[in-house]
Amino acid sequence: MIQIIAGGKAHKGWLQEGIYEYEKRLSKKYQIKWTFVPEEKLNDTLLRWPFSTANYIILVDEHGQNLSSIEFSDKLERIWNSGVNICFIIGGAYGFPPKVLSKANYIWSLGKEVLPHEIARLVVTEQIYRAQEIQKRSGYHHI
Repeated sequence: MIQIIAGGKAHKGWLQEGIYEYEKRLSKKYQIKWTFVPEEKLNDTLLRWPFSTANYIILVDEHGQNLSSIEFSDKLERIWNSGVNICFIIGGAYGFPPKVLSKANYIWSLGKEVLPHEIARLVVTEQIYRAQEIQKRSGYHHI
């Protein structure tokens, strides 16, 4: 299971439909559990959060490293095979405090453009699905 922590409220409308479409295609291995924290409390919550070596923390932040879908798929598979839990944290409008950035195992950028964090949720979900399909060599991603 993959945990995703996001600032804000639960998905709504068309966003929920898009996220659900990718979630229902995921194998059990890549099932997603969402945790929502009010955006104004996200960074304070993360500053107090007990980061653990049992979790591989990937912060989704515009200042992170951009990966191709194949690179992301390979990274996700390596993390999964190492036996730790995978946790993505999608930053809010003002990003993450330096102290939180320093606790992450990896900082991942979805690209140079800035996306609303609600849309970033959809992109992250689709990329997890794409990573699964790359590993399966299903043809969803044209290699």
